[in-house]
Amino acid sequence: MQTPMSEPMSAELAEAVALREQGSLDEARIRLLTLSARHPEDPQTAYQTAWVHDALGLELEALPYYERAVATGGLSPEDRHGVLLGLASTHRVLGAHGSALAVLETALQEFPGNPALRAFRALALTNAGRAEEALSDLLHVLVDTTADPQLREYARALSYYADHLDETAG
Repeated sequence: MQTPMSEPMSAELAEAVALREQGSLDEARIRLLTLSARHPEDPQTAYQTAWVHDALGLELEALPYYERAVATGGLSPEDRHGVLLGLASTHRVLGAHGSALAVLETALQEFPGNPALRAFRALALTNAGRAEEALSDLLHVLVDTTADPQLREYARALSYYADHLDETAG
């Protein structure tokens, strides 16, 4: 269970996040590692620590912080979405495509139809050798989310072919 963040810790976390957002990633990382060591059960600190590692291209180091944030619980729906997407993406980048897909399936149960999750699922499917399923998913995401009038004109056909990729006249 998440314990309420104390005011000083909240201010320290906010400062570290501001540093990350301003591009001072190394300084943000140092501060977040310190906060994470002092408050290992705080999911928001774990999430932000994972995020800064990802931003630095340190996916392997990000992984345990994402996992801690998921296991600890207590995040807002928006942050939980971000943690699950980050965790799945990190697994994918590290070559753990099955783990990435498992996290994405969990995330899509919690956030049905979410286009960002569906797009990352398509990436993981492609990496897992399931390119046709990935293309089908991406075509559905495109049709479901685009406002482009030229694509909207062909939405019905694109939806049909997303489910019948191999269908041709010959």
